[in-house]
Amino acid sequence: MRFEVKRGLRDVNGEGVRAGLTEISEICSYRDVNGEKVPIDGELCYRGYDINDIVHGFMDKGDFGFEETAFLLMFGKLPTQAELSEFKEQLSFRRSLPTNFVRDVILKAPSSDMMNTLSRSILTMASYDEKPDDISLPNVVRQCINMIAIFPLLAVYGYQGYTYKSGNSLLIHAPRKDLSTAENILHLLRADSQYTPLEARILDLCLVLHAEHGGGNNSTFTTHVVTSSGTDTYSCMAAALASLKGPRHGGANHKVVQMFDDMEQKLSDWTDEDEIKDYLKLLLHKERFDKSGLIYGMGHAVYSVSDPRAVILKQFVELLCAEKGLEKEYRLYSTVERLAPQVIADERKIYKGVSANVDFYSGFVYRMLGLPMELYTPMFAIARVAGWSAHRMEEIVNMGKIIRPAYACVQSRREYTPKDIR
Repeated sequence: MRFEVKRGLRDVNGEGVRAGLTEISEICSYRDVNGEKVPIDGELCYRGYDINDIVHGFMDKGDFGFEETAFLLMFGKLPTQAELSEFKEQLSFRRSLPTNFVRDVILKAPSSDMMNTLSRSILTMASYDEKPDDISLPNVVRQCINMIAIFPLLAVYGYQGYTYKSGNSLLIHAPRKDLSTAENILHLLRADSQYTPLEARILDLCLVLHAEHGGGNNSTFTTHVVTSSGTDTYSCMAAALASLKGPRHGGANHKVVQMFDDMEQKLSDWTDEDEIKDYLKLLLHKERFDKSGLIYGMGHAVYSVSDPRAVILKQFVELLCAEKGLEKEYRLYSTVERLAPQVIADERKIYKGVSANVDFYSGFVYRMLGLPMELYTPMFAIARVAGWSAHRMEEIVNMGKIIRPAYACVQSRREYTPKDIR
């Protein structure tokens, strides 16, 4: 406490240390009532619009929303029909890779780590750009639109290359210009390119919910820090990918799925709430699953009462479970979501409420969609590149000083000792 360093750049109440201002998104978990902070249901706004209104705006009409959301984040306004059509055309036009890129880059040295594959591909794409280091806003906008368009290709083709190396057939489908981003992902990934309308719409919803989450999350803050140095867009996105890869940031949803796999094997009765509580207690006591002492998918650095993304996603998870015949699994997830906060409150000293976060259900959705676990975190990146792009553009517009926080050195001074007498 002597230096009052906020480890993790968070104070004792778990709030982030303010490092900047943004117009891109807002996260609210408290209300100030007569000078007192009162926890509320979590709120998330993109460019001032409540995420619930954005989702209902396209879901109620049976439309896809990721492209509209990406436009909103990047340009600060909801697009007109003409603007949205032009933006979609731009994405479709750019949804291709340089000649022989798949053969010479993606298939050259396939890796089981899709995030490393994605980073390598993004950095290599700089070699095909005639103006890779131009950080003027028009050029960065062009580069960012290109990133949003090709991230799905790089991720899915990277996975196909890895499975081919492992002895499976090589499946490389060309993207279709008439399909949305979500539809193209399923088209590219599946051997028969077939999917139901509900599958595509829920995957699109996941992309919207993961597209942005404030300037303070680790990968987005990385985007600001790296952009402030004046570096190029490709290096910036590779840095953000490196941050997102960490299990404390983007790798949580596959842990949720693995935890439930273990739970389903250990429980004799999936409807016995006492048995479920006992399992959750053993998780906290480091006696189940990976012995980390965590109930994955529960709790968030910002939200306390609820994560609005999880609340929205859960509504549609139930529909997908019905289509897939997985109602029993859905009831188990719902029961754990309800019981886990009680168990954590009984077993741990906590400074704020605990609720399910978006990772609690997103991994379950990906499992039902047949996405391989290797693509769970890349799916996060495919969505979040829209938010990274918006924040990169914002940092360039407001660019002043390079971001350079201070560290206090606590090492005492010492006398140098010559090598021959050490």
